[in-house]
Amino acid sequence: MTLKEEESPGSPGARLDERITGALVGAAVGDALGGPVEGYSPDQITERHGGRVHGVVGPWNGDAWRTARPIAPYHKGDGHVTDDTLMTHALVRVYATVRDHLDAYAVADHLVPDLMTTPRWIPELESEALPLHRIFLAEKWLVTRVHYGHADPREAGVGNIVNCGAAMYMAPVGLVNAADPPAAYAEALDVAGAHQSSYGREAAGVLAAAVAAACAPGASADSVVSACLSLAKDGTRAAIERVCQEASRHTDFESALRPLREAVAPYDTVGPDYRSPSLGARRPSRLHAVEELPVALGMLVVARGDYRHAVLGAVNYGRDCDSIATMAGAMAGALGSPVPKDWAETVAEASRLDLWEPARTLTEVTREVFARDVARRRAHERAFALLGGPACSG
Repeated sequence: MTLKEEESPGSPGARLDERITGALVGAAVGDALGGPVEGYSPDQITERHGGRVHGVVGPWNGDAWRTARPIAPYHKGDGHVTDDTLMTHALVRVYATVRDHLDAYAVADHLVPDLMTTPRWIPELESEALPLHRIFLAEKWLVTRVHYGHADPREAGVGNIVNCGAAMYMAPVGLVNAADPPAAYAEALDVAGAHQSSYGREAAGVLAAAVAAACAPGASADSVVSACLSLAKDGTRAAIERVCQEASRHTDFESALRPLREAVAPYDTVGPDYRSPSLGARRPSRLHAVEELPVALGMLVVARGDYRHAVLGAVNYGRDCDSIATMAGAMAGALGSPVPKDWAETVAEASRLDLWEPARTLTEVTREVFARDVARRRAHERAFALLGGPACSG
């Protein structure tokens, strides 16, 4: 698979703050666009909306969203972000507190108490509540295992269902490690150990690496995929390679919807009916992968890095499309492809959230962490030189 560098609509000269803003706002907007059609197929989405989704739409069940199963009581649609964004912003708050690289203990010490003790505005509930009351069981696992079970945070993810629950909010790790995919991968694997295991944890590491790779000057969809393939392991790597090979044959998401699903199907454990998972669904395996990450990368390739095209492809793919669009939006935004202003403003107003404040906070923290990294590196160089190793020439 090859893509011409000039085909990427990203901004090679985008500054760090612009890339961080693009990634975090882009992830939130993708999340909000995908929320109302989550769990359905492309055909069902077309039938419900009289065609493909091209922006913010209302709840699947209209005014009956409060009681209609299986979504009730969440108001998905009308520009409301979901738990993907709530968890992403929570992780930014952890960075704002620690102001350094994170690990699984930072999740236990800061993220878990944040979910349990601090009421926040929950757009889908249209009220203030503890984030714990909105997140699903795979995320509640963090509280169960770390707070109540007193598990070692580094291993607390073992036993949870294996899904994209950690990957969906791992973009901040990639941004703090901007332009350094291996560092992002390693940090995210540590952070995600409190939440996930197996290919769910692997997806978190690779998503962070993808966002870090997208931040590099001159990055493209092709270079992001290459960075992922250099780090990903087992079924996750195989799934990314297969999906992105298929994606490179397409230039519009409409023609790619079915082929990308067919490409990822051998690695996906959920099966053809998303709402009725197979018996082997979401169990640990070295042969399988979460569906969301390879498809998000595939849509990035189809779109040649363009934000609008990648996110709309993710949304109209259906299934777990809020998370797919969250990931695609984060990567395209980090590349520098602009998030449509009208989408961002609509989502911010509807969700009653300042989508730009977390980006300002994380940009400040990222600069501080980089300065600490440089100081640590210089100290290591001096120590190594005193041991008789080669002196640093810089």
